[in-house]
Amino acid sequence: MASYNLKVNGKKVSIEADSDTPLLWVLRDELNLVGTKYGCGIGQCGSCTVHVDGVATRSCLLPASGLEGSEITTIEGLAKDKLHPVQHAWKALDVPQCGYCQAGQIMTATSFLKQNPNPNNEEIRNAMHGNLCRCASYNRIEKAVALAAKKMS
Repeated sequence: MASYNLKVNGKKVSIEADSDTPLLWVLRDELNLVGTKYGCGIGQCGSCTVHVDGVATRSCLLPASGLEGSEITTIEGLAKDKLHPVQHAWKALDVPQCGYCQAGQIMTATSFLKQNPNPNNEEIRNAMHGNLCRCASYNRIEKAVALAAKKMS
């Protein structure tokens, strides 16, 4: 067990963890940031997606020990005082059904739109392809990403 200093949602935090402890478990178990979900544990579903230095990253695969100096953003830190445009689009189009995958979907979408603010439908589909939704809300997810892109431009 060792001590690590991380920056999560704009705040410096000190944690105690084994060197191979995934960021997901540090977020959920040590920092009580439970919006980031455990889905598969092998980086395939996207439920655990957070931003590391602005890039959508699967937190279940990433050891927290290697993140000192990185900016980590979870769904809780995505928007400070008001909802992010992607979150507004999710609400406007009533995207969630069970809601389990939504934090990961939103974190993937916000990172994607930062890199590609004017995507076409095919680019949106390709960007969101790696995030699984048990309820198969893919059409609504893609429409929400497109709506958010319009509102952000």
